[in-house]
Amino acid sequence: MTCCIVFDQTSDIQVTHSCPITPQERLAVTLRVLASGSNQQSVAQSYMMGPTTVSLIVTEVCKAIWVALCSEFLAPPNTEKWTEIAKEFWRVWNFPNCLGSIDGKHVIMKAPPRAGSDYFNYKGTHSIVLMAVCDAAYKFTMVDIGAYGRESDGGIFQECSFGRNLLHGKLHLPPPANLPGSTVNVPHVFLGDAAFPLRQNLMRPFPGRSLDDAQRIYNYRHSRARRVVENSFGILAARWRILGRPMEFHPQKTVKVVKACVALHNYLSCTDAGNTPATPTRAAVAARNDFKSFFLTPEGCVPWQENELTKGMLNRAEDNTGQL
Repeated sequence: MTCCIVFDQTSDIQVTHSCPITPQERLAVTLRVLASGSNQQSVAQSYMMGPTTVSLIVTEVCKAIWVALCSEFLAPPNTEKWTEIAKEFWRVWNFPNCLGSIDGKHVIMKAPPRAGSDYFNYKGTHSIVLMAVCDAAYKFTMVDIGAYGRESDGGIFQECSFGRNLLHGKLHLPPPANLPGSTVNVPHVFLGDAAFPLRQNLMRPFPGRSLDDAQRIYNYRHSRARRVVENSFGILAARWRILGRPMEFHPQKTVKVVKACVALHNYLSCTDAGNTPATPTRAAVAARNDFKSFFLTPEGCVPWQENELTKGMLNRAEDNTGQL
C-alpha cells in the first residue's frame, strides 16, 4: 500500500487515503532494483514509497518470478533435449558429445549477522554460490543456489541435487555415441574446470605443466567450450547489475533475488526481448540473397566495393610465391 494526500473540497482539511500498489508497479519496482543495482532506499524515493515497502515488494516479486518462470524456462532437460544441446555444442563450440559446461559463481553479500565463517570465501568476502550448467547458447539448464561461500565448487557439485543425480546416473542422459566421423564410442559429458572431479560423464582438463602436444590441444578445446558458462555469468551480471555489488540482504532474500535473475535471464534468452537472434525464416534468407545479387548488378553496385574486399590483405598470388 502507498498513501496519497488530497484536500476535501468543502474545507482546508487534508485527508490521507491508502492507494493499493498495482502488480505492474510492483514488477516495475523490482526490475528497477535488479537491473540498475541501485539500493532499495534510492528506488523507494524514485517511486515515492517507503524503503520497507520496497523491500517487501522485491522479496515477494522475486519469489513470484521464480515460481512463474522456472517450470518453463528452467525445466530439467529430457533425453531429446540433451541430444539437441550436444548437437549445438559440436556445431558452435566444436566439442562433440558435450551436454553443457559447469561452474560456480560467488554472489557477494554483506556479512550476515552471527553467521560465523560459513559465508566467508577464499577471496576474503562473504557470498553464496550459484552453481550452474549452461548450454551452447548461454542459457542455464540446471542451477543450485545458496551454498555457503566457504565451500569449494567440487564439494558443492557433489552435494547439490543435479550433481548427485549426475553421479548416480539419474539425469536421463543420451547413451554413448560415436565421435563425428569415427567409430570411437564415448559417453556424453559435462565440462568443468580443475575444481571438479573426473568422472565418466564429467570431464576436467589434464593437470600439470609437463603436458604433451595432444594433452595441450585437448585442454585448449576443453577450455574453449567450458568458458561458455563463464560468459553466461558475465551476461547475467551485465543484465542484472544488482549482482555486480555486495547485496545488503540476508542470505534467504539473496537466494530469492538470484533465482529471479536466473529465471529472467533464461526468459530473455528464449524470447525476442533477449539478445539471442531468432532462427531466420526462408523468406528472410531469400530477401538477403536478393540484396546480395542486387549489389552485384550495374544498378546496385558502388565503385569502391571491390577495393574493400582486399583492403588490408596480402595479394594471394604474391603470397603463394613467397614474395612480399
